[in-house]
Amino acid sequence: MRGMTETSDTLPILVVPDAALKARAKPVTPADMERVHALVPRMFATMYKAPGIGLAAPQVGVGLRCAVIDLMADNVSAPITLINPEVVARSEELATREEGCLSLPGQYAEVTRPARVTVRHLDLDGVKREIRAEGLLAACLQHEIDHLDGVLFVDRVSALKRNMILRRLAKELRQKRAEAM
Repeated sequence: MRGMTETSDTLPILVVPDAALKARAKPVTPADMERVHALVPRMFATMYKAPGIGLAAPQVGVGLRCAVIDLMADNVSAPITLINPEVVARSEELATREEGCLSLPGQYAEVTRPARVTVRHLDLDGVKREIRAEGLLAACLQHEIDHLDGVLFVDRVSALKRNMILRRLAKELRQKRAEAM
C-alpha cells in the first residue's frame, strides 16, 4: 500500500489523475479474504474520517472488487460491505442527482443513472446477498461499482463539464501544494 496517513487506522485516498483509479479491479478470491478482512475496517475508518458515504478499494490503492457504503441516514450508521458486487437489474426509469467523490475532492456534478438497481454481492462472511435500492443508495451503489470498473462520476457527464471539473481540481491541488511550501 502507498504511504500511510497520520493514523494507522486510515488509508490515503488516491486523487485524480492517479492511474490506479482508472484500472479495473480484480475479483476477490477466497485467497484474498484475509486481506479483505483487514482492509474493510480501515476503509470504513477512512470513509468516515473523510467524510464520505462510500469508498471503493481502488480509491485506497487496492485493486480488488470491494467497496464500503454507509449513508448515515438520520445519523444512524448502517454499514454495507460489498465484495464482488454486480448490478443484476436496473430500472429503465432514470434519476439525476448531484454526486461528489473523495478522489475528486470538492468537485460535484449532476449525474443521471437508473433510478432503481438490484445488486448482488458477497458480505464480509462470504454470504451471497442482494440489495434492491432506489434514491441515494441506488446512486451510491452504482457510483462505487463504477470505481471497481475504473469509471469515475466525471466519466458520466459531458466532456465540457468533465474538463471544467478536472481543470478546477488541478488548479485547487496546485494551490494547496503552493500553500504547503
